Amino acid sequence: MSHIKSVLLWENQRRYIREALDAGTLKGAIIPTGSTEQHNEHLAMYHDTQSAVYVSRLAAEKLFPQVIVTTPLAIGVSEHWMEHKGTLTLRPEVFGEVLYDVADSMRRHGIHNILIVNGHAGNSAPVQERLDGFRQRLGINLAYHSYWEAYSEELVQEQMESGICPGHAAEFETAFALAAFPENVDWNDVAYDSAKLTISDTGQATADREYHHQAKVATAEKGQAMIDVAVAWVAERMQAML
Repeated sequence: MSHIKSVLLWENQRRYIREALDAGTLKGAIIPTGSTEQHNEHLAMYHDTQSAVYVSRLAAEKLFPQVIVTTPLAIGVSEHWMEHKGTLTLRPEVFGEVLYDVADSMRRHGIHNILIVNGHAGNSAPVQERLDGFRQRLGINLAYHSYWEAYSEELVQEQMESGICPGHAAEFETAFALAAFPENVDWNDVAYDSAKLTISDTGQATADREYHHQAKVATAEKGQAMIDVAVAWVAERMQAML
């Protein structure tokens, strides 16, 4: 065997990775970054991580067997959502160091083209502040993109009735979930107006309510259209790095 069994690193036995690297068929890695945080009353807290992994996996499959998807960073920088019970957060410097170590692990195995595919907006500033330093320390081809960078304003207006993307647990993310993992969308017994919400920031409270209502116009069809564009875009970015 000279190629990986699955594009998901954790599904492989060691021999598949070793032999693919030794044969030179495995050339790049995608590191998905997300979060475990509140996603309004109806979406699972794992959404950002799961969406990043979903796009990464499908993009890597387009480039099979050249690209592997690492275990995701499933807890991100989410201090701004800590008023919502259940949210987990890392300090920016801790998140950055874990991300660096994952990239360094792949570098030490001989992977020199690494694309970080992000699904949580709160991770972006902490990574952008450190990315040049990471590149200098690692000495490899390293890039970072949130997958929704794939979307033109025209596409958003065409597909999203709300005209908003990404938004937080609003139409876009709900549509994505309906297409990719509908079990994560749970409207059962959602009673927004009677929920005991503690949102001290009035702007966030207003946005939270607006996003709740926007989510109701989401459809799986809209989500699939957006997913297809993101997967093609991420695959192109990874292919260009190779």
